[in-house]
Amino acid sequence: MKLIYFAWIGETDLKAGEAKGMNGVGPIASVLTLKTWSFEKAVLLCNYTNDSRVDSYIAWLEDVGITRQTIDLRKVPLSSPIDYREIYESAIQIVEEVSHETGKDFRPAFHLNPGTGAMQAIWILLGKGRFLDAKLIQSSPQRGVGEADIPFDIQAEIIPAIKRRNDDSLARLIDALPEEAPEFELIIHSSDVMKEVVARARHVASRDLTVLIQGDSGTGKEEFAKAIHKASRRSGGAFIPVNCGAIPTELVESVLFGHKRGSFTGADSDHSGYFENARGGTLFLDEIGELPKNAQVKLLRVLQEGKIQRVGDIKENPVDVRVIAATNRDLADEVSENRFRFDLYHRIAVAIIKLPPLRERKGDLRLLIDHMLGKVNDSLTEEMTYKRKKLSVKAVKALLEHTWPGNVRELYNTLIRICLWTPGYTIDLEDVRNNILPATKNSYDQMAGKELGGDFRLNETLQEIERRYIQQALDETIGHLGHAHRLLGLNSPEALSYRMKVLGMANQHKTCKPKL
Repeated sequence: MKLIYFAWIGETDLKAGEAKGMNGVGPIASVLTLKTWSFEKAVLLCNYTNDSRVDSYIAWLEDVGITRQTIDLRKVPLSSPIDYREIYESAIQIVEEVSHETGKDFRPAFHLNPGTGAMQAIWILLGKGRFLDAKLIQSSPQRGVGEADIPFDIQAEIIPAIKRRNDDSLARLIDALPEEAPEFELIIHSSDVMKEVVARARHVASRDLTVLIQGDSGTGKEEFAKAIHKASRRSGGAFIPVNCGAIPTELVESVLFGHKRGSFTGADSDHSGYFENARGGTLFLDEIGELPKNAQVKLLRVLQEGKIQRVGDIKENPVDVRVIAATNRDLADEVSENRFRFDLYHRIAVAIIKLPPLRERKGDLRLLIDHMLGKVNDSLTEEMTYKRKKLSVKAVKALLEHTWPGNVRELYNTLIRICLWTPGYTIDLEDVRNNILPATKNSYDQMAGKELGGDFRLNETLQEIERRYIQQALDETIGHLGHAHRLLGLNSPEALSYRMKVLGMANQHKTCKPKL
């Protein structure tokens, strides 16, 4: 990692240079002459564009042991040293230029003390917002030099508060986002909760950090992962999605890390795993909570060391891959139940993005209905007999009133079914009712919230909830018991088959036998 030092040259620094350090070396020299950090170079921003003291100061830095080759002087003409916008625009431009010149190993270190209070404020905003991995340095004659502890989170605390006040200009300044983000255009939304989620995703996209996307099944975790990849520096590389829950347990290590010929029965040739295939790009590990413990150990080592070892090989090979993981489980709970490694959880949860269920995205549902109906119409018009559909007022109302426990995926699949089985041009109320799956007519929350007394029967309610979760797992795995039992947290396909028989579901899935 190449650590690059950034600081504004302040009046105190220039005076220290004039006095040859007799009254103190000043903030910049106090940091650069220390051996605490090994800086690749020092980028010094200077708004004293016509001050002869600047050249004398740079020469004095060489006298105190800071080589000229490590100093990158950037003169920045400012109309005022306390103009926040000018300072921000100048600083972000220079940091981005240096980042591009340095490459993917770039990490900035912002020295807060030199310069004006406005300059210090902008470094804090950049260090706590756009450049989350930045080191923030503070110094003083009394306390010496150290890292600054900034006790707030701009993303979690400051930006939401600003947005609640509808101060879009200030929110955009802190977000440090471009006016448009074409990579995220396919994520249809208008709700405040999704705006914040998308903003978070755009922030982490440009940083080569491991990302954990959490959300219920069907919320669009893979779409977010693709958008992050396309908006990243790795967009030219491959994006490889892997469903960890669909890999046979005995083949997980081979599939992820590859194997050598003869390493096990059936290994007739050398085989590269997903990590090698994603070299230079992004590996999307969907349902990472499904990984067995032995594979979790190896994945942790790969993330820490940046090296992989094929099954049956004695040597390790470096691999340059960004990992984006996703899960519909609460990994913190999985850790507490000893089903997921504590150290791996903290290694992948560097940047966490939580996708809300569709029922919490107020205002997005109508947008999604219109967008997806258009997509379905476009895809089905290739059939000669298909008639493009439109929704009646009552049909729209029925779709808006549904709780969509299967989220965006359920909505899209339901619209496909409705369009397929509606003979005319207009989709009416009955067309909607007839094509919403029985398993999702009522949300699980509604079912679990039945009033006690009267016709309430606890066993019947619990069995109905169990039936619907099993049905959802079977729908998502196309009836494959060997995969569905993992989604449900059951020990084996046989355990799922037994539960289905008890619930009277066995006859519905005779062909869904586990693959041996």
